[in-house]
Amino acid sequence: MRILIVEDDDSVAGALRAVLERHGHATVRATRSDDALRRHRGADAVLLDLGLAEGDGFDVLQGLRQVSDVPVIVVSARGDERSVVRGLHLGADDYLVKPIRMSELLARLGVVTRRRGAQDAGSDTGQRVVAGDVEVDLATRRVVVGGAPVALTTKEFAVLAVLARRPGEAVSKQLLLDEVWGDTSQSAARSCDVHLTQLRGKIGRPGLVETIRGYGYRLQVD
Repeated sequence: MRILIVEDDDSVAGALRAVLERHGHATVRATRSDDALRRHRGADAVLLDLGLAEGDGFDVLQGLRQVSDVPVIVVSARGDERSVVRGLHLGADDYLVKPIRMSELLARLGVVTRRRGAQDAGSDTGQRVVAGDVEVDLATRRVVVGGAPVALTTKEFAVLAVLARRPGEAVSKQLLLDEVWGDTSQSAARSCDVHLTQLRGKIGRPGLVETIRGYGYRLQVD
């Protein structure tokens, strides 16, 4: 595998590269957030530190998830519950707290890449969601209502996509905020409300996105 290591600590990066290459993997290193977003193409997996000197790893993770499904394992000294949950909500496939055991890292790399490979193999049937006369194509980012395409902004589609990936399921507002905005602040919550209002108005199907009072939302598919 070709593995992108996003790590600004030379000693940690060197240890990771030595072990991975000894086990037959090719490695590429990025030390900054913009390098990580530029170099992820062609990688089979990403090992991502959160405490980068220039930029935050959560921003890198959110940026990667907007453009790529590459498996990401967060490798961080941040072991608090909030960081772990946020990392997983933002799309990390796994989360390891430093210091890590190399044998465990290698095993987890194998698991996430096998899992992603299986998902890719079955992705053709899972990327199009139909709810009444509303069709959401997650792969092409197209939305059709009553046979007519509807133009959404990037953020509006991101909100709809979070719900469409879980059709019929209750989705908490916290998860929606984490995946689309990357935080759960009051300003993000207000922005979420605004974008949901705009989304509902453009789609013109008032019952499509149900509000679950005190919890979140559900995309109605029945």
